[in-house]
Amino acid sequence: MWRLVFFGLLMLSFAFWLLRFGEPTAYQFFPPSPSPSPTLEITTIPTITLTPTITLTPTVTETPLVSNTPTLTPTPYVPLAIEALFDSVITPNPDSAFSRLQFSTIRNNFRCVAPATTFTNPVGSMTACFSYSNMQPGAQWTALWYLGDELVHYETLPWDGAIGGLGFSDWAPPPELWQPGIYEVQIFVGHDWKVIGKFQVSGDPLTATPSPTSTPSITLTPLETESPLTTISP
Repeated sequence: MWRLVFFGLLMLSFAFWLLRFGEPTAYQFFPPSPSPSPTLEITTIPTITLTPTITLTPTVTETPLVSNTPTLTPTPYVPLAIEALFDSVITPNPDSAFSRLQFSTIRNNFRCVAPATTFTNPVGSMTACFSYSNMQPGAQWTALWYLGDELVHYETLPWDGAIGGLGFSDWAPPPELWQPGIYEVQIFVGHDWKVIGKFQVSGDPLTATPSPTSTPSITLTPLETESPLTTISP
């Protein structure tokens, strides 16, 4: 038994020696071959693509209440009641032309003095002045005066002027007819519209002054009296 114990201790000591000094001793007799160093492989790490989680809701675009789209303006025309008054048989020259209308309450021959577009009551007489060219003498021409949609004055007659020059259309109504508002004057040659002009009148019109009425006088009729008797002397 002591042999086994001794042999076990011997084997344990030998195992300790191998663990401590075995590998360096073996390398003295058997040099180790160099082992290749590991090659580092670069692995591309994929980048992270950010996916938006919040979707932007489009904002509401405000629609303007008033549209800037121009509305259609009806073409001026001669009313049938005025057309029925035409008495010219001359064909108008389609190339006739009129200048822009000027307005004034004072006229010097065929020219408007200090023309304006706004006037204050009392207005009195108003003149629309213009220059013209290529007019055909004897052709029907018409001037229509409107207050809003109401025709307040007109004149239509065969052209009695020259082929070219200066002309006018005027209106001198009673003071109470000059109502405040925007007036429009339309000039036609035949049925063809040539030019339009506008002016504005402000302020209340003058009221018509009633003419004085004479008070009838009372004539006293004397009562019938008796005539005195005539005495005849014998």
